[in-house]
Amino acid sequence: MSYDYSPLIQIALTEFSDIVTHAHNLNENARFYLNDGTYVDVWYSLRRPEQRFAFHWERRAKDGTLWRYDNIPDAKWSSIASFPKHFHAGKEENVAARDLSDDPPTALREFLSFVRNHLQGRGA
Repeated sequence: MSYDYSPLIQIALTEFSDIVTHAHNLNENARFYLNDGTYVDVWYSLRRPEQRFAFHWERRAKDGTLWRYDNIPDAKWSSIASFPKHFHAGKEENVAARDLSDDPPTALREFLSFVRNHLQGRGA
């Protein structure tokens, strides 16, 4: 079983065409390729796709960082104020509270806006 990522791919390609060059539905996740040579992966939980998802911006090959927002409960981060929602800021172990929308398309827009701001030098 796989999730239909086409609505999210459409959002990325149309609303974020200034940073997203192309995208693929990889069945288990969607991947958005960015104009700086990095990419964003989107995953849905197959067991609870309407409730659990993650956005991961992979930059380790470029500058050693990764940025990931997810709402998948991980007991390791249960002390975070926004738990189960949390944000890996630059490194896997650097986790902070972050409260993106529970609606996946809205959360994607929020995350890609963060990416856009970062790429344009405006930070988080």
